[in-house]
Amino acid sequence: MTQKRYIIFDAGPLINFSMNGLLPLLERLKENFPGEFLITKEVKEEIIDHPSKIKRFELGALRLRDLFNRGIIKHAELTPEQVSQLKKKRDEILNISNTMFRAKKRNIHILDKGEAAAFALEFVLKDESVLAIDERTARMLVENPESARQILENKLHTKVTGNKKNYNYFDGFKVIRSSELIYIANKLNLIQLKDPKAYRAMLYGIKYKGCSVSMEEIKQLIKL
Repeated sequence: MTQKRYIIFDAGPLINFSMNGLLPLLERLKENFPGEFLITKEVKEEIIDHPSKIKRFELGALRLRDLFNRGIIKHAELTPEQVSQLKKKRDEILNISNTMFRAKKRNIHILDKGEAAAFALEFVLKDESVLAIDERTARMLVENPESARQILENKLHTKVTGNKKNYNYFDGFKVIRSSELIYIANKLNLIQLKDPKAYRAMLYGIKYKGCSVSMEEIKQLIKL
């Protein structure tokens, strides 16, 4: 029997798709994906429960709640043992990530509880999962922690030191951004807006709503 596959969503990509009016595209991606789109309880609180109480964000929360109610995005079905493992791993990830870099004798906060829970769920589900996350520093923990340190140093305009003994902690995690999801949707001919500029416009749209994709990367995604 074929094992199920999972995309675990951090809050950022879902909010990005919502703000750009691309939730129908996300739904078409789900229809073509041989698995589940998952969110943790922490991410649901961040994208649905809390913003639904704020007038400025209520509409987006209602749109995402509709996807959740229809099972387009859902919670993982975990055993009690897996739930316990997830909580333990989430707290471990919070500790490791938020003590990895220091500036001015203080630890630099990298991951929130929701992000850490999403990473932890990927760990619990093992090889059949990938984490959708747009935030650059969090993604660089997986791809290149030393580059994350340099990014922080440039951003904070001060010397940042890294705990190099933990640089390999996030090895094995797999991440994907909103930009790659848009690329996949284009390759699968799921973009219904038939203007030839639509694909490019979507890539720029998700960039300006928070996806950490560079102009050069967008150019490469357009060429592919």
